[in-house]
Amino acid sequence: MKSIEEVFESFKDKTVLVVGDVMIDYYLHGQVSRISPEAPVPVLKLGKQEKRLGGAANVAMNIRALGATPILCSVVGDDADGAAFEQLLEYEKMPNKGIIRSQNRITTTKMRVMSGLQHLLRVDNEDVHPLVDLDQKSLLHHIKNLLEECDLVIFEDYDKGTINPEVIEETIKLAREKNIPIAVDPKRRNFTQYQGVSIFKVNIADLKDGLGIEFDALEESQLEDAADKLKSNVEAENYLITLSKRGIFYHSKSNSGKLSSHPRQIAEVLGAGDTVISIAGLCLTLGLPLEFIAELANLGGGIVCEMPGAVPIDKEILLQEAKENSILKKYL
Repeated sequence: MKSIEEVFESFKDKTVLVVGDVMIDYYLHGQVSRISPEAPVPVLKLGKQEKRLGGAANVAMNIRALGATPILCSVVGDDADGAAFEQLLEYEKMPNKGIIRSQNRITTTKMRVMSGLQHLLRVDNEDVHPLVDLDQKSLLHHIKNLLEECDLVIFEDYDKGTINPEVIEETIKLAREKNIPIAVDPKRRNFTQYQGVSIFKVNIADLKDGLGIEFDALEESQLEDAADKLKSNVEAENYLITLSKRGIFYHSKSNSGKLSSHPRQIAEVLGAGDTVISIAGLCLTLGLPLEFIAELANLGGGIVCEMPGAVPIDKEILLQEAKENSILKKYL
């Protein structure tokens, strides 16, 4: 790659299979001006209502925003919300050929009640039990067929039951047979099941939860010890540990380090991890150095935190910041 523009242009040639837990994010926006006489709770005067693609579907939105082609592979309920999910995919002009409608579970929804930027309440409606055998077989059948047209697999695991050890093991096996890189954003239930992947990205909270450890990420030695424990439990070619407002830690056999975050006006951190794994995965398909991957993902994760709710990255904003970044300039 000769320029950051060439990197971004190359994203257009990539197709990404996103396997994981999808959901609908409902938002109820309004204003609070009084307390209810019935109970000591705020009364929201309802204004705008909206639905957004969430969970692994937000990763797909990020992939598309970066110029690549996403294919979601997941299971939703055979219910009204499942139909709404497919309508959202159609509205966003994304394929639904990897989506399975199941009578054995409901579609995951998260309803957020907002007054301005103030988050008042969240209501979750979900099944988190593992897939029944029939749905698992259907999911693996879709994955096997869809891999034929993909350059990358991203596992986006929210612990909602779509992903289990059998799905992980079989998908990794199929992808490795085709030399397709695999990027992972894990949660606790399957944390150590992702063996032999190309990049394992985790945030501090999920790292502590997944390994059952406590440490101070501000202490360099404790962070290194946590990274060592991660490496001993999960085999991967590359590791990324996002440190929230403190930046990102990266490690491979040949390269490791810590990059600071960039000054931001933070609105909400929701969805930042989806952006990080999307950028990191696409960069991985281009064979870019790990420090470059970590810094571009670091930039993108910060940018989306300046927007309320889970929103995909703005490619042009990311490109402009990347062109001025001294770390990225070292490689182009």
